[in-house]
Amino acid sequence: MIHARLASTALALALYAALPELASAADGQIALAGAGPAGAATLGAGLPWWFWPLLLFIVCFCLGVVAVLGGVGGGVLFVPIVSGFFPFHLDFVRGAGLMVALAAALASSPRLLNSGMASLRLAMPLALIGSASSIVGALVGLALPANLVQFALGLTLLFIVVLMWRSKKSDFPHVEAADPWSAALRMNGMYFDAGADRVVEWKAHRTKAGLAMFVVIGMMAGMFGLGAGWANVPVLNLLMGAPLKVSVATSMFVLSIVDSSAAWVYLNQGAVLAIVTVPSIIGMMLGSTIGVRLLTVASASLLRKVVIVLLLLAGGRAMLKAFGI
Repeated sequence: MIHARLASTALALALYAALPELASAADGQIALAGAGPAGAATLGAGLPWWFWPLLLFIVCFCLGVVAVLGGVGGGVLFVPIVSGFFPFHLDFVRGAGLMVALAAALASSPRLLNSGMASLRLAMPLALIGSASSIVGALVGLALPANLVQFALGLTLLFIVVLMWRSKKSDFPHVEAADPWSAALRMNGMYFDAGADRVVEWKAHRTKAGLAMFVVIGMMAGMFGLGAGWANVPVLNLLMGAPLKVSVATSMFVLSIVDSSAAWVYLNQGAVLAIVTVPSIIGMMLGSTIGVRLLTVASASLLRKVVIVLLLLAGGRAMLKAFGI
C-alpha cells in the first residue's frame, strides 16, 4: 500500500527529470502523491514540483515560531495543519511529523540532561512503555484506512483543545511520599532552580497510573505522528508530581526515544518522503530559533489562545476530510 504510493511518486520524479515535455503532467503528481485523481486534477494542475515543498517550508517556519511561543511541540501543530490543508497523503505527513518532533527532541535532550533537569530515572521506565506502544500504534495507524485515521485524528485534536483550555500547571507539586513503584524505580532527584535560587528536591507518586497513561500516549504518538509533548508534561507534572521544569525537560528526552521507535516503522514502510520531511524539519528548526528569541516579549496567554484556535480549525478540517468534504 505505502510502497505503491512511494513507487508512483518516484516514477513521477524520474519522468520529470528524463522527459521535460511531460513536466506539466508530472508537476502535479509529485506534489500530490497519494492524494487521489480528484486532488491531482484540482490542486496540482499547472504547479511546478517545487511549489508545495517551498510552501511547506514557509508554513513550517511559521509553525516553529508559534509552537515555541505557545509552549507546545511542533509535531502537534504540524500533522493536523499539513494533512488538513496540503495535498500530501496522510501517511507521508505522519512520517514527517515524527521526524519533526524527533529532530527537536534530539537537539535539546543533551543540554537538558547536562543541566540536571531531565531525569533518566524518571524517563527510562516511561520511555520503555511508550516506545513499545508507539510501535504498535504506528503499525495500527498504517494499516487503517486514511479516512478512519483522519476521523480519529480530528477527535484527538478536539480532546487536546479541551485539555489545553482546562489544564493547569504546578511549578512545584506537593508529594507527601513516594509510592512503592517510584521508590523501587528511584524516581526522585534534585536540581538547582535559577529562577527560585534554590535546590529543589522532588519525588514521584501515582507511578502505576503514569505508566498506564504512557501506554496510551505512545499509541497516539505512533498512530498520528504527533509527538506527545502535549500529553507528557501534564502526566509527569499533574499526575506523577514532578516539578514543571523537570516534567518539560524529561518529556523532551522521552520524546527522543518514543518517536525514534515509531519513526523506524514509517521508514520501513516507505512513509518518510524526503521532499516532505526535509523542508518541514528545516522550516520548523529555523522558526523555533526565532520563537525562542521572541519568547521574552510575546504575550504567552495570547499565543496560547492562537494555538488553541489553530488546533480547533485543524481538528475540524480533519473531521471534514474524513467524510470526504
